[in-house]
Formats: sequence, structure tokens, C-alpha cells
Amino acid sequence: MTGDQLNVVLLGAPGSGKGTQAERVGPAFGLPHISTGDILRAALAAGTPLGLEAKRYMEAGELVPDEVVVGIIRERLADDDARRGFLLDGFPRTLEQARALDAMLTDAGRALTDVVLIDVPEEELVQRLSGRRLCRGCGKGYHTVFDPPRQEGACNVCGGELYQRADDNEETVRNRLQVYRRQTEPLVGYYSERGVLKAVSGGGRMPDDVFADVRRVLAGGTSA
Repeated sequence: MTGDQLNVVLLGAPGSGKGTQAERVGPAFGLPHISTGDILRAALAAGTPLGLEAKRYMEAGELVPDEVVVGIIRERLADDDARRGFLLDGFPRTLEQARALDAMLTDAGRALTDVVLIDVPEEELVQRLSGRRLCRGCGKGYHTVFDPPRQEGACNVCGGELYQRADDNEETVRNRLQVYRRQTEPLVGYYSERGVLKAVSGGGRMPDDVFADVRRVLAGGTSA
């Protein structure tokens, strides 16, 4: 059933620009952009059985178990718009989830065609994430290096105070990257062994240039 389908997983560490690329890749290839967070929220809002089960864990402050997340992904991939291809963003995050996704697709007579890794050096990721600032007044975002305000610490729009979110301080950022390496980086080897991994350099480059490479590898080119 895979045939001409483009069934894609997008991988990348926090700060790699993966979300930005997902928003471009979906429309460019006519693929539904399936974000784990979005479909969890949709399942919650719709009150589906799996959504209600996920809600129970989330309200208790616990991680939603793999079997629930996998079930919600399975339901989403069965929707009409995903039958001819899809772009997964935020799933799988672990080897267990990757194996569950493979089994799910095999049962449906499908398979992943491409796993695209947006590869960015760790120190650049730290700089990107720890440099983010938000305005307390209007919520506008800035970056101390890439998009600084005209006056340090003050919003260009409303003059409000700029602040750093707790999860953007350097220590927390490094912890987040450590979690990513431990849980998600093993997927690089897993998919490389299966011949579907395509790495694209995202370091020191503009989003348009990264997207040009992502588009090329999905159109049948080599890794960039």
C-alpha cells in the first residue's frame, strides 16, 4: 500500500528548528503535519476514549503511557487525509515508540519512507534556547543574539520588561538536551540501520536554506 506515499518522521533536538521545518514540509508535499501535542489536545477536546484516558494521566501529572499515545497516533493515521502520506513531528521519541510505529504501519500495509534529522551542534542549540526572551506585557518574543530589542531588557512594541522562561535558562536547556540524547538520539541509529535516515545540517543556517535541503532529500536527493 505504501507505493507513492511519503510517510515521514522529522527528528531534531529542542531548538533545532524542527517545528519550523514541519510547518513548511507539510504544505510543500501535501502531507498532514501530525504533531503529538496537537493530536493529544484534539483527542482531549473530542472526548475520545483514548483522549479521556490520556487526560487521566495528565491531570495526575504523569506521563501518558506509550500504549495510549500509540493508540491515538494509530487513530490519526487512519484519517482520510493521512491515508496517502503523513509527516510525524514529536513521535516517536523512544525506541519503544519507534518499534510500535513500525508494527502499526506494517499491520496497515504501510512503512516509513523517510526519517529526516535536523542536525545542529549542541553549543548552538544552547545559544538558541538560552537566548530567548519574552515580553511580560504583550508576549512578543526576542533573542539576545539573533533578534535583540532596540533597548536591552525592554520590548520594542510596548516597552514591557523582557524575561527568560525558567525552562530556557542554560542549566535547564542542557538538561533537556541530555534527556533528548538519552531517549531520542538512539532513533538515529535505529533508522540508519533501516536505510531511511536522512540527515540535514541545521547549524549556522537560515530556515530557508535548511528547508531547501529537506525538500531535496524528500524529493529523492542525498543527505545534506
